[in-house]
Amino acid sequence: MSSTDSPKRWSHVSKVTERMGPFVVDGFVGSPQVLEAVKECPVLVIGAGGLGCELIKDLALMGFMNIEVIDMDTIDLSNLNRQFLFRNKDIGKSKAKVAAEFVMDRIPGAKIVPHFKQIQDFDQDFFRRFQVIVCGLDSIIARRWINSMVYSLLELDEESGDVLSTVPLIDGGTEGFKGNARVILPGYGTPCIECTLDLFPPQTNYPLCTIAHTPRLPEHCIEYVKVLLWPKEKPFGDGVAIDGDDPNHLQWIYDKSVDRAQEFNIEGVNYRLTQGVIKHIIPAVASTNAVIAASCATEAFKIVTSCAPYMKNYMIFNDSDGIYTYTYEAEKKEDCIVCSNVPKAIRFKPNDKLEDVIEALINDFHMREPGIVITTPEGKTRTLYMKSVAAIEQMTRPNLKKTLEELSLIDGQQLIVADVTTVNSLTFILKYN
Repeated sequence: MSSTDSPKRWSHVSKVTERMGPFVVDGFVGSPQVLEAVKECPVLVIGAGGLGCELIKDLALMGFMNIEVIDMDTIDLSNLNRQFLFRNKDIGKSKAKVAAEFVMDRIPGAKIVPHFKQIQDFDQDFFRRFQVIVCGLDSIIARRWINSMVYSLLELDEESGDVLSTVPLIDGGTEGFKGNARVILPGYGTPCIECTLDLFPPQTNYPLCTIAHTPRLPEHCIEYVKVLLWPKEKPFGDGVAIDGDDPNHLQWIYDKSVDRAQEFNIEGVNYRLTQGVIKHIIPAVASTNAVIAASCATEAFKIVTSCAPYMKNYMIFNDSDGIYTYTYEAEKKEDCIVCSNVPKAIRFKPNDKLEDVIEALINDFHMREPGIVITTPEGKTRTLYMKSVAAIEQMTRPNLKKTLEELSLIDGQQLIVADVTTVNSLTFILKYN
C-alpha cells in the first residue's frame, strides 16, 4: 500500500472520530483532532504471537501510530499457520522485531518499537509512559505480573481519593474456538486479573504415581518419558535439559513414549501430541485470535477517544458450535490482595509446618515460588524461606520442617510474601484456628 492511499485508508476512522451518535460518551466532541491524538497516543502491546500479531495490525490500522511491543520468544515453524506476520525466512528471529517491521512496512507512518525481552526486565517508569496497555499473552504468570504492575502505577489523591493517574489494561486470551476480552481500569472499581483468577483453566498436572505405575492416557506415557526416563537415561549427555524446539529431543521422547504406550496397550501417542505435552502447547485458531484482537483494539480506541462507552467489563466468545458471545460485568473482590490492597487472612494451627503454608500459597493463591519474610517485634527483618535465591534457599530450607510455633510466629503475625506472579510483595495475616 502506497502513501497516496492514506486519505482513503483513514476515511472510515475519521468518520468515527468526527461523528456524533446515540452511543457517544457525554462530553465527546468529534473532530479531526481526535484522530491526531490517536496517532500520537503511546500504546504498549505485550505479546507478538497469534493474538499479538492481530493486535499490532489492528491498532495500527485504527490509527495508533506510536506503538511498542514486547515479546521474549523467537519464531518457530509451527507458528506460521496462525501468526500471519511471519514467513519461513523469519524462523529463529525475534517475534517482536519481525512483527514490528512487517506492519511498519505495510502501514506508512506507523512507528513500532520492538523489545526482545521479558516484561519483568522493565521498571515502573517504562510502563508509566503508556496511555493504554493491551495484552495478547499465553501465560497466566505474565498476566498477573502486568496486572500488579498497573496497580502499582495507580495514583490517588490522599484527601479525596480521586484518581490522579492510571494506566488502563486491556487483556485478551484465546484457546481453540473460545476466547475472552476484558477491560481493567485501576482505581475505577473494575475487577483485576487476581479477582477473577478462578476463571482461568487449571494447569494440567499428572500424579507421579499414575505416570510411573498405572498410566491410562497417552499423555501419561509422554510425561513418564519427560519426568522419569529423560533424567535417568540422559540421551544427549549429562545435564542437557529438554529443548521443545529441538526435533532430535522430541523424536527421542516420542519413540520412548510409543514403547511405553505399547507396554500398557494405550493408543493415541503421536508426534504432535508429544510436542503439545512437552511445550505445553494449547490449541490455537487464527479466526478466534482475529475476533478477540479486534475486540481488544476497539476497546483501546474507545478508551483513548471516548467516542463510545468502553466495555463493562468481560466478554466471552465461543464458536465451537455456531457463534456465541456474551458480555457481563464481573465484580471486584473487596478483599483482593492486589486491587483492594487488603491483607488476606490465612488460617493454620500452631503445630502446622512452614511447608504447609508454602503449599497453601501455591495451591490456594496460585503462586509459583513464594518467599516469606516477617518483621520481628524488635523491628528487624527475618527471612523464613526464599527459594528464588539459591544461597538463601539453602540457609532457610530447615525452616520448612519446623512448626509455626517453633518459628515463634504468633496469632496475627504479618507475613510478607514475594513471588514471580506479582511486582510488589503481598501481605498476609496469620490466624490460628
